[in-house]
Amino acid sequence: MLTQTILQSLTIPKKKEFLENIDHIVYKFNNLKGIAFCAPGQIINNTIHFGGALTFLDGMNFQRRYEKLGIPIAVINDGKASVLAESWLGNLKDTSNCASITLGTGIGGGVVVNNQLVLGVNAQAGELSFMRFSADPKSHEIAGFTFSAVEMISKINALAGNSDLKDGYKAFEQINKHEKKASEIFNKFCAGIASIIFNMQTVVDLEKIAIGGGISAQPIVIKTINRAYDEIMNNTPIIKQMLKKPIITSAKFRNDANLYGALYNLLIQEDQEKLSQSNIV
Repeated sequence: MLTQTILQSLTIPKKKEFLENIDHIVYKFNNLKGIAFCAPGQIINNTIHFGGALTFLDGMNFQRRYEKLGIPIAVINDGKASVLAESWLGNLKDTSNCASITLGTGIGGGVVVNNQLVLGVNAQAGELSFMRFSADPKSHEIAGFTFSAVEMISKINALAGNSDLKDGYKAFEQINKHEKKASEIFNKFCAGIASIIFNMQTVVDLEKIAIGGGISAQPIVIKTINRAYDEIMNNTPIIKQMLKKPIITSAKFRNDANLYGALYNLLIQEDQEKLSQSNIV
């Protein structure tokens, strides 16, 4: 079985020099065999549209940017990359119908049905951040705003008087101690994620769902999401009778899932191109 190892990783600030820094990384290495990218946003034919939180990537096509290198280059949405990683080498391996949900600034998603990644007509399948929770057309209550892990952590840190609102470890100290206000915020967040999973289940009937993102390393996250899902089932007898709960587990690769998934997408693309060329008469 093909396995991969991340030899080096680094963080690049989201600013004007972002693309120049990417250029530096690309041209730093000799004998590259291929380059795999993942990014937020709608990605069609390796072109990034909108860019999600990285709005400056709107319209970027890395394949054209580095075409003079003469090597395979592939780009995929980060949520879809995550489900590819988990179904390739992670906790969704050998699962024909599954999904991954990445909890972070928003909510990333990727869905596999009958062993095929679901893209949709407009490559927007799995954009869970835009799932609505209100019938009011003027409401801005969408999943990515209402059930943001980053916002949940910020609220808890603010209540606890922690100076760094982004400090997940400090927030989970409050959660794991079962501090009342922290637990209320956390339980509401997990109930929201359980509702998202339930809504997905009514449409695609999945066997297993992997929860990723940095907070998925905390055992209480998966435990509480499962408990919230069970409450949905138990409070409505017809739901419990008609709909089977999927397995809800943590993602193996967590914050590295995007990297492994982007690589797997590149390998899939190369296999498809080889197959296409072999069928040319």
